[in-house]
Amino acid sequence: HDVLSSRQITTSSSFPSTERTRTTTTSIEPLSSFSSSSKNNNNSKITDLRSDTLTSPTPSMLQTALRAPTGDDVLSEDPTVLSLEAYAASLFDKPSALFVPAGTMGNLCAILSHCHYNKSSEMIMGKHSHINLYEGGGYANLAGVSGKLVEEDEDGKMDVEDLRDAFRRDDDDHYAKTVLVALENTHNMLGGVAVEKGYVDGIGRLAKDEWGGEVKIHIDGARIFNAAISLGVSVGELCEGADSVTFCLSKGLGAPMGAVLVGDQEFIRLARRARKKLGGGMRQAGVMAAMGMYALENHVQRLAEDHERAKRLASGLHDMGFWLPRGGKVDTNVVFFGLPEDSKIKKEELPHLLFEKYGVKIAGGYSSGGKLFRLVTHMDVDDEGVEKAIEGIASLCVN
Repeated sequence: HDVLSSRQITTSSSFPSTERTRTTTTSIEPLSSFSSSSKNNNNSKITDLRSDTLTSPTPSMLQTALRAPTGDDVLSEDPTVLSLEAYAASLFDKPSALFVPAGTMGNLCAILSHCHYNKSSEMIMGKHSHINLYEGGGYANLAGVSGKLVEEDEDGKMDVEDLRDAFRRDDDDHYAKTVLVALENTHNMLGGVAVEKGYVDGIGRLAKDEWGGEVKIHIDGARIFNAAISLGVSVGELCEGADSVTFCLSKGLGAPMGAVLVGDQEFIRLARRARKKLGGGMRQAGVMAAMGMYALENHVQRLAEDHERAKRLASGLHDMGFWLPRGGKVDTNVVFFGLPEDSKIKKEELPHLLFEKYGVKIAGGYSSGGKLFRLVTHMDVDDEGVEKAIEGIASLCVN
């Protein structure tokens, strides 16, 4: 990797009676210094499996940001943001796109846009979906939209008959009108399941053919590129049946921030208004957009490496008696596991001991009883880190 050393920043400030130029030398540290922590107390190299949001921007990505032309994105004048949005729209075969600070805001902008003209709106979503569980209830307390929850199966799908039962027209004063169905792909809480194109297309046909196009389909696609790589299709093909998609640049793709929302032009117009109301209007955002573009152009195909490492984690733990959903089957880069009944340590002890002794960070407390742990592979996790994680978990719990 190349290392950025230093750069000259020259600024001019004008005053009524004088003009001055200030030159400052700012040191930019090597890449390794950007990581949250590189060693634990035992001087072991840290492997952080808590999330794929923990990646550090690569030197080349940072170089791209420094060279990015910028403008005012609130005025739609940032050329780098416009390029990113156009590129994202083309990838998904949608007419338009909007760059937003985070995936949660992207989903909320989508809800506000789809429900803009229906003030007694209801959206159908999975009981275990990220929008329902982990986005602060924004659909209700910020968008004012009622939520109808439907149970998903282990493959991340809501049953079509359950969706039919949940659907409500605007013909009864007792009910909110169904305006939106939200899908999630990959499905985080069900273990990074990749939901196939046929299911997405089927839900799209249900909305158009049976519900007369009154209901829109939105995909929370925070990790949609992981799904596409796993299924061997393009994101455009995979999301053909949906009206809108949010995807994150800051998860497996490795950018430090940002998400993109795609859909038709009127949808994006209203989403842009929603972004402004939510405080997401950005000015010289091309600096961040440039890193997102770099991620899209350079980090998509390598997601397959993360998937292979996740499968190695899953198989290693499953073979040693740990419980994994779907019998240990893993589609992408997310692995959930539970301790064996005869584990030598309690679930509350594992994260601390694993980090202290092996330098491996994991996230725990998932599921209703807090029994599950989550491992997420990403571009800063290598084969050595995977083997160390398996060794550490096994040594602490079963060996």
